[in-house]
Amino acid sequence: MPVFAYQATDRHGKLITGKIDAVEKQQVVTALRKQNVLPIQIKQEKGFYPNSSSLSFSNPFKEASNNDIMIFTRQLSTLLISGITLDKSLFILTDLTEKEKLRDIIKTVREKVHGGSTFADALTKHPKIFTRLFINMVRVGETGGVLGEVTERLSDFLEKTQKLKENIQSAMIYPALLALIGGSAVVVLMIFVIPKFAIIFSDIGQTIPLAAAILIGLSSFVSNYWWIILFFIILSCYMGWHYIRTPQGKCKWDTWVLEIPYIGSLVRKIEISRFCRTFGTLIKSGVPVLQSLLIVKEVINNRVISQSLEKIHSGVKVGKGISGPLKESNSLPPLAIHMISIGEETGNLEEMLFKVSDIYDNEIEVSIKNIIALIGPLLILMMACIVGFIVLSLLTAIFSINEIPF
Repeated sequence: MPVFAYQATDRHGKLITGKIDAVEKQQVVTALRKQNVLPIQIKQEKGFYPNSSSLSFSNPFKEASNNDIMIFTRQLSTLLISGITLDKSLFILTDLTEKEKLRDIIKTVREKVHGGSTFADALTKHPKIFTRLFINMVRVGETGGVLGEVTERLSDFLEKTQKLKENIQSAMIYPALLALIGGSAVVVLMIFVIPKFAIIFSDIGQTIPLAAAILIGLSSFVSNYWWIILFFIILSCYMGWHYIRTPQGKCKWDTWVLEIPYIGSLVRKIEISRFCRTFGTLIKSGVPVLQSLLIVKEVINNRVISQSLEKIHSGVKVGKGISGPLKESNSLPPLAIHMISIGEETGNLEEMLFKVSDIYDNEIEVSIKNIIALIGPLLILMMACIVGFIVLSLLTAIFSINEIPF
């Protein structure tokens, strides 16, 4: 039976840790509640019953990954909703947080809150960790006295965003492995195998076919000047990376990405889902519409789509509503615009935004599967053609040896 490690608090805020044997996580929650303790974090022990097939990647040089912030927000909302004060909740989270840098940040935030600062103002001192969306929602929650509900809504948003990101990352593993293995096979052939045949053909002195001659010449260049090739690749990547960080380069890159078959459609769906979920979360949390649009504009990664949102902000500012400027901007497809228009008319805009986001999340999952199903065979075919050309060229050269007069 799987073993779950848990962290919980009693009614006085005392931290309790332990392990429970259970079939699933919900059984652990039920058992802890029967003991009159509040579960904060439950993890299945690794090494026995792995329960996740998705992979996520975090930058080890960052102070806190998106997953760390997501866990912190979920734990904070659980503590606040249970009635524990913000100061006490932050104190408990300093013990629960595993990453040392994030723990230090939480301590700093708690000290400022303890000294009389608002929670939102304390978070603004760490802009690399807490986004404008996070801070603005916290500020609204503090002002309205509903910080627990707002952080719970924020944690739901972060979890769904993280899930989408992990799905995309997991889907890219198979094509990446295919490209790595195929590329490695070609490099081994070019550096180690073909030079052996080149020595044989050189000793014989026989004129070899053009394809084999080109292949041997290319192999010789790669073997002797690999450092030039590596330097050129690194330099090209650096210059390209530096260029797309400029406003003009970023805009051209994003325009080009949207024009790629299948990929452009997927990127557009991802940005639509992100726009609707973020916008809906902000509105439901009480953030003003104009301010929400400014925040959403920063959340959108694609510069082309982000710039189209400026028309929406200007239209809302002069009283045109939301659906009208959305239609004029051509940033969203007709289905999304019609659903948002209905939500605006019925006064249920945020819920309709969530529904639009859910629809496109499902479409994103299907699109990713279709793209992976297409990329896999294409990569295999491409590698087969390259390896086939190498083998065929060598075989042709070998067969030409039989033409040597004795």
